[in-house]
Amino acid sequence: AQLVESGGGLVQAGGSLRLSCAASGSIVSINAMAWYRQAPKNQRELVAGITSGGSTNYADSVKGRFTISRDNAKNTVVLQMNSLKPEDTAVYYCYTEVFTVWGKREYWGQGTQVTISS
Repeated sequence: AQLVESGGGLVQAGGSLRLSCAASGSIVSINAMAWYRQAPKNQRELVAGITSGGSTNYADSVKGRFTISRDNAKNTVVLQMNSLKPEDTAVYYCYTEVFTVWGKREYWGQGTQVTISS
């Protein structure tokens, strides 16, 4: 399986961006899907996650501003980011836990740069 991300870019503070991630390949089903981010000199951190049943969790720093959603029929996950702040600047990575014919696997996207100017 592979993940393809899209939607990063440069916006001013207060603006919005929408990140999308599509999973494809030998997938039987997808369990968890999530977005992580990593800023320079920082560890990768969880931004938001969503289960196959639609339960979500968010980092405290993005609650009320970011929304994660998924389309199980299309194997996609979307992160809608509003009221963006300079501290949201990072490389954002899509993550999925999938079940394949060979068992459970974890996959990461290639990363997409998000830059927020002040």
